[in-house]
Amino acid sequence: MRTIKFLLLYILLSLVGGIEANAQLKHLDKTANFGEHPRLLLFDSDIQQIKSNIEKNELWRKIDDVIQSEARKLFEVDALKRVQKGRRILEVSREALRRIFYLSYSYRMTSDERFKARAEKEMLAIAGFEDWNPSHFLDVAEMTLAMAIGYDWLYRDLPESSKSEIKEAIIKKGIDTSFSTDNNSWLSSGHNWNQVCNTGMAYGAIAVYEDIPEIAKVVVDRAISSIALPMKGYAPDGAYPEGFTYWSYGTSFNVLFLSAIEKLFHTDFGLSSMEGFLPSAYFIENMITPSKESFNYGDSGDATSLNPTLFWFADKMRDSTVLWSQYYYLTKKKSSSFTKNRILPALMIWGKNIDLDRILPPSRNLWVGQGVTPVGSMRTSWTDSNAIFVGLKTGRAGANHSHMDIGSFIMEADGVRWAIDLGPQDYTSLETIGIDLWNRKQNSQRWDVYRYNNFSHNTLAFDKKKQDVGGYTRINSYGDSPGFMHLISDLTNAYKGQVKSCWRGIAIVDNRFVVVQDEIESLDKATELTWSMVTKATVRKLDDYSLELTEGTKKMIFRVETNQKIKLKTAPAKSSNSYDAPNDGVTIIGFETLIPASTQVNYCVKLIPQKAKAKYKTTCLLYTSPSPRDRQKSR
Repeated sequence: MRTIKFLLLYILLSLVGGIEANAQLKHLDKTANFGEHPRLLLFDSDIQQIKSNIEKNELWRKIDDVIQSEARKLFEVDALKRVQKGRRILEVSREALRRIFYLSYSYRMTSDERFKARAEKEMLAIAGFEDWNPSHFLDVAEMTLAMAIGYDWLYRDLPESSKSEIKEAIIKKGIDTSFSTDNNSWLSSGHNWNQVCNTGMAYGAIAVYEDIPEIAKVVVDRAISSIALPMKGYAPDGAYPEGFTYWSYGTSFNVLFLSAIEKLFHTDFGLSSMEGFLPSAYFIENMITPSKESFNYGDSGDATSLNPTLFWFADKMRDSTVLWSQYYYLTKKKSSSFTKNRILPALMIWGKNIDLDRILPPSRNLWVGQGVTPVGSMRTSWTDSNAIFVGLKTGRAGANHSHMDIGSFIMEADGVRWAIDLGPQDYTSLETIGIDLWNRKQNSQRWDVYRYNNFSHNTLAFDKKKQDVGGYTRINSYGDSPGFMHLISDLTNAYKGQVKSCWRGIAIVDNRFVVVQDEIESLDKATELTWSMVTKATVRKLDDYSLELTEGTKKMIFRVETNQKIKLKTAPAKSSNSYDAPNDGVTIIGFETLIPASTQVNYCVKLIPQKAKAKYKTTCLLYTSPSPRDRQKSR
């Protein structure tokens, strides 16, 4: 009866929701069988190899100990409750995934009944929730994924009564809700929601396949088609459109999906070979700086940590250099730093074929990715924590999770991040007071939030105006010649109607200091330029063109070289809006100047670490004589 009920529901919703009618499968054979439990990620045949790794290698043992230790701590805590914050129960869903994943893994590895019993208790509590909050479908997706893993991995040993309750919840509160057009706009989206939600629904469908085989096939087949939409965004080089944090989120779930279907069907239907997807591992590795923080543009935070997903990439590509930072976390970080990673057990599965004693650093110090959100990074070393690092972000402000940070950069040297990005503000703090945070149109309230507009980023403003949200920019040229690694971008489209042209180039010179060069041509009116850089350092004025930045015992010189008259500025990174987050200890430095009408000007800013002692004039990155067309040809 349930199969008939859900098939009828699917056909009805397909007629009103634009999903292909009559349950036509594009990828799966109608006779496909999903096999016996366990059928998600961890097969019985994998367990012996994982146990062997643990016995032979201290690092594998370290991760296994973390998972089992955390799982044991759950013996002493209450089961989760449905607590909603603002429009989300996402914190609950994520903790559910962490708990059930850890407990189920621990049971599979040890057969200790306490792990199974505690996972069962958690799943029954979650099954009893009134719903999993389908109005914010990420909550449903992560909860369904959690329940699917627990149900599948413990299937053979759960009591029939518990299996029935858990299965009913997966179907009714998970899969069922994904057919409502009120909840499933993510099916046609090109961002992380698509990746997370399709993965959650597919896992749920695979877990309960024997009860709703027709619907299960439809859900998985639908996911194979739909998830290709956000995967197109990795092209051509792997630069994830939504930045570092959302790569870690969207791509991790994408890989959970690919890994599951490939193990089940012995193919991922060509998805992993889509342009830019596998190379995105190089993107994420190059976004991790010498200080082991991220280049955190857009809505990304600067924190980094052990990332199980990169072990899937390393195994898939047979390239362990993408694990260089991961090896640092494994060997240098306390194991307690891994405990919040809710998919940590997947590392034991995806990494089981990797030799952790043979991980080498990447060979290239410059990386550029074009696409939706082009970005570039440069560094003087992969092995020196005091190396110079520069990242440059382009793209367009109106892209998903982007800020008005076109042309913005970060810079590190001597173990200090001198030029920082403030990152996003907590979403709930803005949503609860009615800020229209997710409207990315030019006049949206989003751009009034201090951390989101170009006045609080390491970029430019003209006549105190905001950047154009639709103006697309890219990395126009770059090079890694000895002594002059550089990135150059035409930023003009970000300032439509404000200037005639605007080019920015950034270079690391002689592996010793950084130059930021801006070449601007004004329209037929005088234009005020505001050049900004955000820093946590203590700032002291040296002269009319120079500032000294200090953090601890480290120092850096900020010096402007130009034949134009400028006024240096230093001001606290504060907003007059009551809803803006405080930025205590942060200063905006830079300069202001008036560009005469119809005039081309150049501004060269040197960022000189204490050891560099650069005193000579630097050759410009850009030149006034070639035309923009000629510049674009030069690489």
